[in-house]
Amino acid sequence: MKWIVGKLLGDAGERQAVRYLKRQGYRILGRQQRSRFGELDIVALDRQQIVFVEVKTRRGASVEEALEAVTPDKQRRIVRAARAWLKERRQLERSCRFDVVAVIWTDDDRSPTVRHIRHAFEVPGKGPFFG
Repeated sequence: MKWIVGKLLGDAGERQAVRYLKRQGYRILGRQQRSRFGELDIVALDRQQIVFVEVKTRRGASVEEALEAVTPDKQRRIVRAARAWLKERRQLERSCRFDVVAVIWTDDDRSPTVRHIRHAFEVPGKGPFFG
């Protein structure tokens, strides 16, 4: 039962993140993109750059706590899933980056606080996929 509440909260956070990103001029290419390597919450286009967005939704937490949930292990899984997404679409040469959007609801807020961290983490290596 607890996982259902978490899933509903996460889905609501992703919807808020999509609204926010669209207002910022991003074009949403996909949501909840699953592969054998993991799931990409949001794939978007910011001008000509593909952006893989990890969304962290929390109730009554700080933005920093939400951002800390994107651990190095989580980052590696996101990168592997992103690489698979790009390879499947023959887009490995495209410029891309990894962002995090934290969506925080407090008990008295009707709308959440949304914080967008561009270039939240880097991918070690060289080439267009890594820049």
